[in-house]
Amino acid sequence: MKLKEDLNPVLLLLFQVTVWLYSVLAFLPSYLFSSVSESDAGLGSEQERAQRLKARSVTGRPAGPYRAMGATKRLVSSLHPGVDTLDKVFEDASRRFPDRDCLGTREVVMEEDERQSNGKVFKKVILGQYRWLSYTETHKTAARFGSGLAALGQRAHNNIAIFCETRAEWVIAAQACFMQNFPLVTLYSTLGGPAITHGLNETEVSHIITSRELLETRLKFILLEVPRLQHIIVVDDTPTKWPGYPRGISVHNMATVQELGTMPENVSRGRKQPMPSDIAVIMYTSGSTGVPKGVMISHSNIIAGITGMAERIPNLGENDTYIGYLPLAHVLELSAELVCVAHGCRIGYSSPQTLADQSTKIKKGSKGDTSVLQPTLMAAVPVRHTYSTVHVGLLSQTQTKISTADSLELSLSLALLSQDPKPFCDFISMKQIGFHVILQYSVPHSGSLFLSLCVHTHTHGHVWDYSTGRVGGPLVCSEIKLKDWVEGGYHSTDTPNPQGEILIGGPNVTMGYYKDEAKNQDFFVDDNGQRWFCTGDIGEVHPDGCLKIIDRKKDLVKLQAGEYVSLGKVEAMLKNCPLIDNICAYANSEEMYVIGFVVPNQKHLLSLAEQYHIQGSWEELCNNTAMEEVVLQVLTEAALSAQLERFEIPRKIRLSPDPWTPETGLVTDAFKLKRQQLKSKYQDDIERMYGGK
Repeated sequence: MKLKEDLNPVLLLLFQVTVWLYSVLAFLPSYLFSSVSESDAGLGSEQERAQRLKARSVTGRPAGPYRAMGATKRLVSSLHPGVDTLDKVFEDASRRFPDRDCLGTREVVMEEDERQSNGKVFKKVILGQYRWLSYTETHKTAARFGSGLAALGQRAHNNIAIFCETRAEWVIAAQACFMQNFPLVTLYSTLGGPAITHGLNETEVSHIITSRELLETRLKFILLEVPRLQHIIVVDDTPTKWPGYPRGISVHNMATVQELGTMPENVSRGRKQPMPSDIAVIMYTSGSTGVPKGVMISHSNIIAGITGMAERIPNLGENDTYIGYLPLAHVLELSAELVCVAHGCRIGYSSPQTLADQSTKIKKGSKGDTSVLQPTLMAAVPVRHTYSTVHVGLLSQTQTKISTADSLELSLSLALLSQDPKPFCDFISMKQIGFHVILQYSVPHSGSLFLSLCVHTHTHGHVWDYSTGRVGGPLVCSEIKLKDWVEGGYHSTDTPNPQGEILIGGPNVTMGYYKDEAKNQDFFVDDNGQRWFCTGDIGEVHPDGCLKIIDRKKDLVKLQAGEYVSLGKVEAMLKNCPLIDNICAYANSEEMYVIGFVVPNQKHLLSLAEQYHIQGSWEELCNNTAMEEVVLQVLTEAALSAQLERFEIPRKIRLSPDPWTPETGLVTDAFKLKRQQLKSKYQDDIERMYGGK
């Protein structure tokens, strides 16, 4: 052990010297070649690019609107001339890249149950190579499937649902629907029975596309609650017969429906091509604050979105390989894959359980999907376990002879930070790791420096921007502006940075919520006919044009793991606890759990302190960590009794000896919480409860 400790500094020194030597040797040719090409293109050095404006106000006013640099004259809304609907995206790609690999699936070589020491059994797999469909094969398969669905009675403008895991068949089914102008209702494969039932009934679907596993474990138990459902199409090949389902519901294999689509009478059946304004997708949210909401997204919305996304991915082309593992029922994954299709990339499918060699479903000693596929592109959401998987995968590929991962990370991060134009970073990320772009959605990740630098931090939407904690500037398809939120104390005239509610406008703004006029108040159309969405997020614009989200106008917060928490709901439930006089729930979107600030009831707290033999004055009790733990235990029991979800329950609390009154500035005259002021007051406690960060 002592020898290992003595060797670590030596290894680190050797590593640092290696980094330094490589960087020196690589610097001159890298600098000379990059200087020539970049000066010709008028781009400047990497450092200059990083310092350039990402966006600027079109009007010159601090409220905006802000547009991406280079998009100040007009917003971009299409990838290629004439390619204005999603069926045309695939048709255009199959014409330009007919024989290129399009969709890839790994074959399952072996499955086995592995018993752990604690008695639990986990299913492990050994997977083989990827098997590919070309662009031409994919397009023909989708066309046949679309004709087959029409032969089963599906009609244009009538909704059809897909409830399936991320896989090649999902994309084929989606393309079939786009071709036939069937609005596609997408449902997360993780949704519960009531949410699935609500989505299917609200959209009045008669046909649903699903997998064998989801049909047998989830869908079949709610079939009697979905009276309009007539046809279930299973994407798996086996079995070929499906007995035991309610009368009036037919179950078909995807291959059977494709064969139906090859019959002459069905091939010749006229299809109604979509218009850009037609609904392409009705995308249901996870419904964490009630029943799920369906968002209507037109063909032109998605085309505009992927156009903006493509502009942020440098040198995207047919030599790129994308790894798909996020839910295709989410707009990020669907858009990312459509961007890849439009540029002739190949897409290999994976799952969070098989992504890396260390993933939970991969048998020890066999290869995860990233090792076999060696992708150059992936999408990610700021879920820590996902980033950890990628992080471990990256480290395992760079750490071949250095045993201390943390030491390597620190040394590599410092080495990368010291380099300009970071040739060693280029070497590691492009040659050793393989990734050169990660598309990130939703909230900024607080991620490790290693991950951020090795993938060039394209996560925030801007090439050459190595900062973290920001969400970048608007894409070329959209613009943003700030709206004063007086109650929260945010104004576009704030200095040094303008602040306010973030409004997003442009051709990518969706058509609104399906059959929900009340919630459609978040959308409006301005005098120029442009559609806007009021996000409820509070942002500030930095001098370089990047946007940072600093607060939430609504009390809805998305945790790192993707769960939505309604802070008002948590507070309302916990205020019923006799021990609580007042409570403010707080959640940081970069963290995994909720915390809380609590004004305890004096009588009940003193009684509790006596019961647990905790002594001290009122103020001393409120500042006592043991007392906090006791109150938290009572609070947790109350939360469980109120049927709050585990992720909604505060995991840490801060007791306040002083009540919150309008005079303290922490509540309004109506005693509504002033969240920003409470956050400022308890900032030190927030950092403590979130691990001192």
